[in-house]
Amino acid sequence: MFDGLSQKLQTAFRNLRGLGKISESNVGDALREVRMALLDADVNFKVARDFIEEVRTKSLGQEVVQSIQPGQQIIKIIHDELVKLLGSTNAGLALSGNPSCILMVGLHGSGKTTSSGKLARLLHKQARTPLLVAADVYRPAAMEQLETLGRQLGLPVFVRKGETDVLRIAREALDFAKQNNCSTLIFDTAGRLQIDEPLVRELVRLRDLTKPQEILLVLDAATGQEAVNVATHFDQALNITGAILTKMDGDARGGAALSLRAVTGKPIKFAGVGEKLEDLEPFHPERVASRILGMGDVVSLVEKAAEAVDMDEAKRMEEKMRKGQFTLEDFLDQLRQMKKLGSLESLVGMLPGGAEALKTTDLSKQEKEFKRMEGIICAMTPQERRSPQILNAKRRIRIAKGSGVQVAEVNQVLNRFSQMQQMMKKMGKFQKMMARMGGLPGMPRR
Repeated sequence: MFDGLSQKLQTAFRNLRGLGKISESNVGDALREVRMALLDADVNFKVARDFIEEVRTKSLGQEVVQSIQPGQQIIKIIHDELVKLLGSTNAGLALSGNPSCILMVGLHGSGKTTSSGKLARLLHKQARTPLLVAADVYRPAAMEQLETLGRQLGLPVFVRKGETDVLRIAREALDFAKQNNCSTLIFDTAGRLQIDEPLVRELVRLRDLTKPQEILLVLDAATGQEAVNVATHFDQALNITGAILTKMDGDARGGAALSLRAVTGKPIKFAGVGEKLEDLEPFHPERVASRILGMGDVVSLVEKAAEAVDMDEAKRMEEKMRKGQFTLEDFLDQLRQMKKLGSLESLVGMLPGGAEALKTTDLSKQEKEFKRMEGIICAMTPQERRSPQILNAKRRIRIAKGSGVQVAEVNQVLNRFSQMQQMMKKMGKFQKMMARMGGLPGMPRR
């Protein structure tokens, strides 16, 4: 999402890094580029202006530390101010009471229903018992979509098809939650193509009845500054507690994310980073700022890996690799584990300097290669995956036809796998040798 802004800031930073000393003129020249980068990213004009003035004031009033170059010191100030602009710290949900209520509000098409499902999944993982409530009485498709999401998640959905009284649905949903020990109700409310007074009045009545702990405004990040106008209107009417920005994985310029907190004073609590139900992340200002400035986000990468990888399975796999017992079936499992982490582009983007590397590297070819390899291995029988040595010419022709590739590509995958196996065996032998040497007299011990 922030690729364009990140590239332009990197250009500005190259000029900053060359500063021999901090003066009003050279700081002004560099910050002019930063300001233009923010405006190009569709950041609110007043927000961009105030941000630059704050950085300028702190840069000129800062004593330069001898061990740090002046330009680097200004970049550090920009980073800190960017974190502050985005909200300083992650603002989690403040849920209390049993049951507690969350109102999901926003315009039609912003992603409320999908975000409701994603949020329900997240709360369920935190040992809460969410109940999805279909409170959009104007769009039957929204009710059906919520029911589908509930089935995928294995979570209850409260639906009253044909009922047009939202308040009656809310009362019955509250009773249902108490009877079925549901700790959190998530109300998927109606949206409009644009803000209108009947919509706002209905939401106000629903808020007064349910007394929600959280009123989350769902905003499409691609709408730019218009998202800030929508947020201001909803906040004035409902006093929202925070926002969920959807489509953060898209090519939006980032203006909504950078302007929202400054204009409304309300935090971004979550970011939608994909279409899958697991693609909802807590919004961490410091991590987002680091990504924008090309510093990576290793913490989020580690968290993704911890969530996607089964540690017991990883240990078992490591043992098999060391013993040279790694099979094509295991290799297929590893490919699928990688897919759970997200696209290669998103993973590389989280590494320090990853954004620069992506300019010169096309990872889409590698993604296609992984998919092709997965297709080839899936075309094999379980026996063939466990014992690749039985794959004669006839079997390879069948696998090629089953996966829609040439026999040469099947041979290529098998050759690569064989090379990998040989390398793992050598590593296993090396580890055993080092272990024996560690037991000899005079050798250093850990």
